[in-house]
Amino acid sequence: MTAVHAHFPDAERTGRADAAAVNRTARVLADRAEGEAYVASVCFKHGPPRLLGAELEYTVHHIADPARPLDPDVIADALGPHTPRTLRRDSPAQPLPAGSPLSLEPGCQVEISALPQPSLAALSVAISTDLDYLTELLARHGLCLGTQGIDAHRLPQRLLNTERYAAMERRFAPIGPGGITMMCSTAGLQVCLDTGERDELPARWAALHALGPVLLALFANSARHAGRETGSVSARWLAVMGTERARTYAARVGPRFADPATGWAARIMDTPLLVLPRTAAPWDAPDGLTFGDWIDGRGAGEALDPPTTDDLDYHLTTMFTPVRPRGYLEARYLDAQPPGEWLTPVALLTALLSRKSVVDSVLEACLPVAQLWEPAARHGLAVAELATAARRVADIGCAALPETGLPPETVSRLESAVYRRLHRARKD
Repeated sequence: MTAVHAHFPDAERTGRADAAAVNRTARVLADRAEGEAYVASVCFKHGPPRLLGAELEYTVHHIADPARPLDPDVIADALGPHTPRTLRRDSPAQPLPAGSPLSLEPGCQVEISALPQPSLAALSVAISTDLDYLTELLARHGLCLGTQGIDAHRLPQRLLNTERYAAMERRFAPIGPGGITMMCSTAGLQVCLDTGERDELPARWAALHALGPVLLALFANSARHAGRETGSVSARWLAVMGTERARTYAARVGPRFADPATGWAARIMDTPLLVLPRTAAPWDAPDGLTFGDWIDGRGAGEALDPPTTDDLDYHLTTMFTPVRPRGYLEARYLDAQPPGEWLTPVALLTALLSRKSVVDSVLEACLPVAQLWEPAARHGLAVAELATAARRVADIGCAALPETGLPPETVSRLESAVYRRLHRARKD
């Protein structure tokens, strides 16, 4: 449960040959079936839920003028030895004091990827420690963290000069502005939960998806972008959906729970490559080439070596789905919250998957609205069905909050925060 590119250190700038040096156990994939089996094995690991984590992204602004453009050199000076190597290749890239790796998105949004913890209380301490430390580092250089899920003040501008991000920008540009906006202006809150036992997985997978539109609407926090009101409660989510549908659409879930691993593995094979790491050429992928095509040796339009498990690991990092399996389940649909308010949605989501009976109640409440992603992003809890489901979800989650192990006073504070948010979101 570390950074997005856990399989490849500094994956934005690592070429295929370099990646092989990182992972000397990589093997050539013989056929699609072997590729699908590999995906299922690495993306879905079973066992009792024991660990949880979170990844917090924030836009960065000048305190005196939030609309002033960022200078990467100022960011590097502020972060010092914690500067990611995507910005300074010779940086020691030290983790933050509680161990969280620090990374940067293409527009120099910062991301804290907390190490997995055995309890929500331990996770809260770790993230709070690192978030306070990062806030102080930035403040010394006149910078502060944003409070919304999208840059409310500036148009998107790519500040990181990496082959990966350059290729992504070129790939998304013909589709529309969603790509550059997602890359350079958005900030999300990602919650990482263990997959659970094999027999529990289908229901947990379905519940995590079905909760998406409800929690997206409840915690929507990105209505204003680049100095104007967008007319939507989560412009961040709409930007993500405005990139490339093959790698962003939500899995359909219903009362009959299919095996998630089989469906996900097939999807990965059928998804076009977003980028193709090379050692001495741009990383633009051949148009329309799926990973399955690559394994089968067709459609590339150029001579490519057969893909390896390293290549497949890298391909997995280019999926931006609402729920992404990475050996654990990563919920990616929440807007970033103000720095002091991140624990509320993390605790609520943790409680909502705390045990089987709670998951069953979640499914009953949320399956009827499981496909309302766009209405949730555009109108939030003004959609009557979502408002009804959100009230039920708040009741279920708050009743289960004591099971998270948080102190009673913290549970009480979070319950109040959830219902305040519910009331505010319904008014908005």
